[in-house]
Amino acid sequence: MEIKKITTLISAVLFSTLFFNQNIGLNLLLFTLLTIVVLAIRNPKKINNKNTIFKVIGYLITGVAVFLYKSNISIIANIIAFITVVGSISGHTSSIYVQWINGIYTTIVSSFTLYYDTLNSEVDAIKKKKIDYLYWLKIIGIPTAIIIIFINLYRNGNPMFDELIQKIDFSFINLQWLLFSGLGYYLFYNITHPIQVEPLTTIDFKTGNILEKNTLEYVSPKKLKSEKQLGFVLMILLNVLITFFLITDVMHLSEIHNMVASQLSKQVHNGVNALIFSNVLAIVIILYFFRGNLNFVEKIKDLKNVTFVWIFLNLSVVVITTIKNIEYLASFGLTYRRIGVLFFLIVTSIGLITTFMKVSKIKNLWFLFRKNTQIAFVILILSSTINWDKTITYYNINNADQLDVEYLINLSNNNTFLLKDYVEKNEIINSIKININVKHAEYLEDLNNNSWQEMIYDNIKIK
Repeated sequence: MEIKKITTLISAVLFSTLFFNQNIGLNLLLFTLLTIVVLAIRNPKKINNKNTIFKVIGYLITGVAVFLYKSNISIIANIIAFITVVGSISGHTSSIYVQWINGIYTTIVSSFTLYYDTLNSEVDAIKKKKIDYLYWLKIIGIPTAIIIIFINLYRNGNPMFDELIQKIDFSFINLQWLLFSGLGYYLFYNITHPIQVEPLTTIDFKTGNILEKNTLEYVSPKKLKSEKQLGFVLMILLNVLITFFLITDVMHLSEIHNMVASQLSKQVHNGVNALIFSNVLAIVIILYFFRGNLNFVEKIKDLKNVTFVWIFLNLSVVVITTIKNIEYLASFGLTYRRIGVLFFLIVTSIGLITTFMKVSKIKNLWFLFRKNTQIAFVILILSSTINWDKTITYYNINNADQLDVEYLINLSNNNTFLLKDYVEKNEIINSIKININVKHAEYLEDLNNNSWQEMIYDNIKIK
């Protein structure tokens, strides 16, 4: 048997050993390492480039994060990073969202596609010989049937032989384990035979980031001039409007210290909702005016300048909203919803900055898609490295003016030891103390019941 098939077979057995009847833990980190090693062995040239190596490092980081925290975001990030790495093997120069599509397609249906391609290809270097099923049926089926017949005859004729046959125990053969191993073989066979979705991948390869002047469609200079004037007037008016909004918003900042929780919460959420709509609308308007040949008319600099001012003013709104949210966090602590607001503000800022780059450097929409999805992937990987539940708990215990312990208890077990330490060092309500002690005891029991595949960092910590 050739080395490639042996590698896939060993990987399948390891896959089943790691995951069959097991929860997520150390096994996902080991699977991450196994995947990287197998891909490096089977596709050394495709994995040996900066783009793919960067994705592999991100994938490895998520695997370590799962072992350390086993948070939902780290597991999701690990799955997405796996798909990205497989897609990068398919074509490392393609856009990351095309790599996601190729990665999913390869993981699910690569073997079927390769099989049918082999059947339909007239010239195939690895064409397989046609299997003579009738021949193998005769070779395997007939001897097996005859052996079974003779075994039954001998059992009837010899009690000692019958007793010996009865002692043969095949219970060690676990059909479910074998099927799970088959799934592992199918998975590793697929990812080591990367394929590309066509014509999507080819179109992506051929499409650059620079916006080209459309010479096929004639647009009269008068129409372009009229559109430029409309854009300029609209941007001037929007700049005046957002300037007044900013002035009033800055003046309002001085009052947020005197607000009660409900007022401050309403201010933050209303501000975020307004920011969502205004920034999406801002980006759409900008993309409309700078979608085509208007980028190449004379004296477009004036329109670009007022557009850049509007982008800057929108970023200023983001900053003010961030200040409000930070004030809210300082008073009432961290929650996932409040962290989500911060992430949205970051994403909004990135969207505005990439839109600025699109306009200033005359880029096309493909550039926006590529750049923003790349950044989103990096943010996801970095987010998976943070133990959010523990971070929220630590911050709230040490900084929040009003501590919602019940909220912290309902978070995952990642904050259990921190809460236990808080109980031991502080006087708190007895009912809350009992709930924390129960959570701690149940978590210790879960850790002690973990198999080696399910182990996480806290298993090492308690020992």
